[in-house]
Amino acid sequence: MLDGWARRRIDPALDRVAGALHAAGISANAITLSAFAIGAAAALAIALGALWTGLILILVSRLGDGLDGAVAKRAGRTDLGGYLDIVLDFAFYGMIPLAFVILDPAANGIPGALLIAVFYANGASFLAYAAIAEKRGLAGNARGPKSLFFTTGLAEATETIAVFVAFCLFPDWFAILAYAFAALTAYTALSRVVLAWRQFGETNGT
Repeated sequence: MLDGWARRRIDPALDRVAGALHAAGISANAITLSAFAIGAAAALAIALGALWTGLILILVSRLGDGLDGAVAKRAGRTDLGGYLDIVLDFAFYGMIPLAFVILDPAANGIPGALLIAVFYANGASFLAYAAIAEKRGLAGNARGPKSLFFTTGLAEATETIAVFVAFCLFPDWFAILAYAFAALTAYTALSRVVLAWRQFGETNGT
C-alpha cells in the first residue's frame, strides 16, 4: 500500500547512487546477492539477541534491494536478475520472523510460525498470479517496471520492513505485531485470489 509513496521519495536518491555503482562496474546481481547476505546477517544477529545490529543490517539490506533494480534499469534487466531478486526477497522475509522465533521460542513460536505461513500463502498467490498474467500477456507497472507482473496490496515491501523495524524496536510486542501483520498479509493474499477469480475465471470452471 505504501510502496508507491515510498518509491516517489527514495527513487531519485537511489538513481544517483545507482549511477555511481554502474559506472564502477558493480552489477545488479552482485548487489542483490550482497543485500541478501546482509539480510541473513541481520537474521543471525537477531537470533543471537543483538537487535540493534539486526535493525541496522535490515535497513542496509533493503537499501541494497532498492539499488539492484536501479542499477538493472541502467545496465538492462535480465531474467536471472528478476529471478534472484524475487527468490531472495521471499527468503529474507521468512528469515526475520524465524530469527525472532529462535530468539524466544516460548513467546514468539506460534505468532512467528503463523506469520511465516501467511507469508508463504501470500507469496504463492503473488507468484501464481504473475505467472498466469505473463501467460495472458498482461502488463503491470503499478510499482514501476518489474521482471514479474506486480499486484498491489495492503501488505507490501514498505509495510513489511516497517513491521520488521518495529519487531527490533519493541521485541516484547512481537506477538501482537506478528498477529496483526499476518491478518493484513492474509487480506492481501485473499484479495489477490479474488482478483484472479475475476480476471482468470472461465465460464467452464477452473
